[in-house]
Formats: sequence, C-alpha cells, structure tokens
Amino acid sequence: MTDPRVSRLAKLLVNYCVSVKPGDKVLIMGNQSGWPLIKESYREVIRAGGNPMTSWFEDELDEILFKEANDDQLTFVPEPYKLIMETFDCRIAISGSNNTRALSNIDPTRQRMRQIAMRELMEISMKRSAEGSLRWVGTQFPTNAQAQEADMSLSEYEDFVYGACFVDKGDPVAEWRRMSTMQQELVDWLAGKSHIKVQGAHVDLELSISGRTFINSDGKRNMPSGEIFTGPIEDSANGWVRFSYPAIVAGREISGIELRFENGRVVKASAKKNAEFLLKALDSDEGSRYLGEFAVGTNNGIDRFTKSILFDEKIGGTIHMALGAGYPETGSKNKSSIHWDMICDMRTDGKIWVDDELFYDKGNFILPGASL
Repeated sequence: MTDPRVSRLAKLLVNYCVSVKPGDKVLIMGNQSGWPLIKESYREVIRAGGNPMTSWFEDELDEILFKEANDDQLTFVPEPYKLIMETFDCRIAISGSNNTRALSNIDPTRQRMRQIAMRELMEISMKRSAEGSLRWVGTQFPTNAQAQEADMSLSEYEDFVYGACFVDKGDPVAEWRRMSTMQQELVDWLAGKSHIKVQGAHVDLELSISGRTFINSDGKRNMPSGEIFTGPIEDSANGWVRFSYPAIVAGREISGIELRFENGRVVKASAKKNAEFLLKALDSDEGSRYLGEFAVGTNNGIDRFTKSILFDEKIGGTIHMALGAGYPETGSKNKSSIHWDMICDMRTDGKIWVDDELFYDKGNFILPGASL
C-alpha cells in the first residue's frame, strides 16, 4: 500500500510547485528508487490535463558511461535533450538513490568533461526559468541509502522528508503560502540595498548586491524549500569562509572546505577531504571561481544536516553560497558548467549586516514581525 503522503506530495508538486495547466508538456525525471512518487506524479499530471513524458536516469548507467565511454561519447548530448529543454513547459525532477556513493571513484576529470558538455542545457534551463517559460521543481524520494546518510531509520527519514515538505499537515499549500508571505517581507526589505557583510567564527566576507534581486524561494522550484537568495556582483566578494558541512557532489564528500576571495574570485582553496576534486572543479571554466549565489536558509523544520543539499541548504540559521552559474532572475551574469552549494552555520555567533544595518543575528532576522 502506498504511503498517503506520497500522493499528497505528488499533488503538491504538480498543482502548487509547477502548476500544470491543460495542454502543458511536462517532463518527469527520475529513477527506479523514486518509482512510487514518479507514478503518482504522472497520475496527477494526467488529472491536471497535462501531457507527461518520463525520462529515466540511473547511477549505474552513469558509472558505465564514465568508465567505458570514449571522449566523444562522454561529451555527446542527444538532440532530444535540447529539444525538450527548449520546448517543454514544466519539469519535475525526482531524485532518489540506493547507493549515494555510486560514483565516488570516478575520475573527476571525466565528470568535469561531462559537466562542460551539458553546460548549454543548464543555461537554456536557467534562461527559460528566469523568463517564466519553464516551470520546474526538484524533490527527493526517501530511500534506505539516504536514510543511512542521515543517520536515521527509513521510517524516521520518511517522517523527516514529508515533514519538511509539509505534506504531513492538513493543508500543505497553506503552509507554503505562509512561508512565502514571511520571506517576501525579507525580500521587500532587501530591495534596493547595496552591501552585505557576513561575520562569525567561520566567515568574514563582504560582497555587493547593488542592482541585484533577492528571490523568495517558497517551494515553487525546490520541494522542500525555504530560502531567500540572490546573485552577488561578480567581482565584489572579498574575505574568507570556512564551510561548516561537507559538500556532497557527484558521489563525493568534500569536507573542511575553506575559500578565500579577492575581487570576487577564489584565490585560495583548501579541503580536508577530496581537495583535488574541489580544485579541479574550480578550474572548470571562467566562471567556476566566482559566486553565482548568496542565500539564507529559513526552514526551521529542517533542523539537521542530512548530506542532501536539497534539504541542507534550507536549514534555518545557515547561509549558503554557490560557486559557478548564477540565476539570471537575480541579475547574476556569472556563467559556468558548475553550480556548487556550500553551507555555513550561523546559529552560534554569525551576523549579517546590510548597508551597515544589522539584518541577521545568530540565525534570526532582525526585522519587526519577521524573526524566524
């Protein structure tokens, strides 16, 4: 018997997150681990009058590609991928894994080659998303492997995932609209501001947001969500940051990351684990050493690190920054084949000043009626 929360999550994805309309072309991406949610999402797209198409991806197939393909095969991008990215109205990506370390031993140079080859598709997606012609959402179906990563039993992890998405509530949409209203107050206050300074035990960084826009991430693109984010002026970041949690990328755990910025560019980088992978990623292209995103997590329902960036970057009381591609709707001009999110905990002593006014202190926003 299917967990009723799976059906409720599918309804939320289709009707709230991407708002499928009659006639919409809808791509549903996933793998066998997420089959129950893929099936229910397909059902809900049909019920909404949309035209669903499924796209399958598996870590085992990626492993074959990375290990056995020649360079031409590795960088080949099938024409239908581009056509879908250019013409479909909605995309629902459902991740899930039976082995979160399936690609840990792949040569990072080959992974970088593949990322660079796929860069055009990422740029098309970001451009159409900013224009509003592509509505998309990514979510995660709970599996045993991911529960183990989070140090939970499967039932505990299911409660965590569905709770973070509010599908354990009587009216999930009302919960997301409540978060949206709260975050919009913050975004409105930040409009027109110019300068951000972040300080704490793990960070001393300044950057410019002059002319840039903060986005209210309220579950329309990530499910769960709960963050406000922007794209900093590309050459403005100066200072350093030591990220509190590992970055989990392409099956690898890169921990103890510390970056130093000068005029926007990473000029020094180190990591306690998988440093070589980090350094190769930083040299992916001309935009990979610059910030594409600066964000503050606002979801206090996500209260622990689980080694899944979809959840971890939303932890209330944290900030995160992404190296690489920025979102055009923020005003970011940074382009890259990578977009790597890294998280810094601010709950002990972190502070954020905006135009020399204290905006955030130890995980709380300093705005009347908006403290989280």
